[in-house]
Amino acid sequence: MPTKKEKQKSLADLCERFQQAKSLILVNYRGLDVAAMNKVRRKLQASGGEFKVAKNTLLMLAAKELGWYDLAPFLKGPTAIAFGLDDDTVPAKILTEFTREFKQLEFKAGVLSGKVLDLNQVQQLAKLPAKEMLLGRLLGNIQYPLNGFAGTLQNLLRNLVCVLEATRKKQAAEAS
Repeated sequence: MPTKKEKQKSLADLCERFQQAKSLILVNYRGLDVAAMNKVRRKLQASGGEFKVAKNTLLMLAAKELGWYDLAPFLKGPTAIAFGLDDDTVPAKILTEFTREFKQLEFKAGVLSGKVLDLNQVQQLAKLPAKEMLLGRLLGNIQYPLNGFAGTLQNLLRNLVCVLEATRKKQAAEAS
């Protein structure tokens, strides 16, 4: 049986992990065997995340300490947490992949930037494109008008050169 000091240390560690994570996804893992859990854990670790199983009482205390009172209704039954340490969408995307393979794995809720997400919001988060793709789209949207403007300027300069050349030829013809 853990001592009170060990429990407080576990709570402090969990609160620290909650604060470090860019996103959290809570899932019900009832029915998954150890091999499946390890497969999920390895995939998340390879993508810059973590996968932990924690007691709901400890999760409730950590959530209350951080002011995430809306998380309480989701802390029933076996709960595992996927932490997204590098990217907000990674845990949701990876767990969505695994819910297809392991039907027992069910989303409960999530937390993104301190805001508690329900099941629908977690599923929407999983559908978002990767951060790099979104940045690429943003860059393309910024470049598109600039490229159009540069093309317009180039056409104007080309037309000006053509007019000047025609004027020069006309003046040369009149002089001779």
